[in-house]
Amino acid sequence: MTTTRTMPDPAAVGERAAEILNLIKGDEAYGRLSDSSKKYVDCWATFTGYPVVAQWNLEADKAALFDEAMKALSLKAAVHGLTGDESTAELLISLPVDEMTHAVLAQHNLVTALQVRIGVLLPHMTDLEEFGWEPGDYTSQCYAAAGWGNMPDRYWIGTVEARRRLAFLDQAYANVGIKGLGREHDFTFADTGGTLVAV
Repeated sequence: MTTTRTMPDPAAVGERAAEILNLIKGDEAYGRLSDSSKKYVDCWATFTGYPVVAQWNLEADKAALFDEAMKALSLKAAVHGLTGDESTAELLISLPVDEMTHAVLAQHNLVTALQVRIGVLLPHMTDLEEFGWEPGDYTSQCYAAAGWGNMPDRYWIGTVEARRRLAFLDQAYANVGIKGLGREHDFTFADTGGTLVAV
């Protein structure tokens, strides 16, 4: 459900987000957070986040995607710091970037300690997430105001295009027996003597 909120000025958000990202990168545990988040994708990845990236390759893409996730989290933290409102801070971001933020935030001990050290909350609540990022929107304006240059369109995929790619993926998954974008299958995992069968 979309509600109307008063959003802080993108210039103020961008300036604060750039400061937050510098604090994060300067933290003693930043290297470990980066390494751990990139390893986490081996343990958990959805069928709908990373795979919307064209010719997705975990090893080739994870470093750049981690950088984009840290920028997104810094923007969200800046909005939260300026408003004190977690709902307002739940900015629209693209699916692959959102998935990497989950991988970062799953590093619970590191993130908790980092937040305490830098005095900044990195907010994220799944129940407040909305799927709707588009180029040029509020998040994009804040990103530009932070001085980070252009959002890489490899990872910042607008909603209309993401939905088209999701429909493609849904059909591709269905062709191998995976339904509902990875939410269901009929595999029994029966021992068939080494032969793969769907049911």
